[in-house]
Amino acid sequence: MNVIKTGIEGLVILEPKVFGDDRGYFFESFNEREFTEKVGAVHFVQDNESKSRYGVVRGLHFQKGEFAQAKLVRVVRGSVLDVAVDLREGSPTYGKWHAEELTGENHRMMFIPRGFAHGFSVLSEEVVFQYKCDNLYCPSSEGAIAWNDPTLAIDWRIPREAVILSEKDKHHPFLYEQ
Repeated sequence: MNVIKTGIEGLVILEPKVFGDDRGYFFESFNEREFTEKVGAVHFVQDNESKSRYGVVRGLHFQKGEFAQAKLVRVVRGSVLDVAVDLREGSPTYGKWHAEELTGENHRMMFIPRGFAHGFSVLSEEVVFQYKCDNLYCPSSEGAIAWNDPTLAIDWRIPREAVILSEKDKHHPFLYEQ
């Protein structure tokens, strides 16, 4: 596994070793020992999967306090622009974000430490997205930032008129309102 730094402490891109031949391919999507050696010790307790269509923007979501979550995210099929925003108090990169295109073809993964908001936009016709979490979801600890926060100015690579949001994601506050 190759680890690529992003410029935001703790937020890294992972490239697994993919073994391919005329039958297809094989790779380890997670190996606890190697992950601990190269990224750090994280105990994942929940796996999630979502399916979405082109134009969907999910996020920017986070869990607060004792229910904060670190995530390891990847795409099984399709393509997303995956975004993580640093919300760690006192961090020199507070409010900074990193975006990475994750696809079923490039097999890249993003590790998002606790203290980040996370979201993605679907760039392909359809996407199957998976993520591991190191803490269970707690609805009362949920937080979010508006996808279109002008301070963040994230280019989701989707025309504004094509963006599809859940009813909930249409009403999140801006970062400065947190």
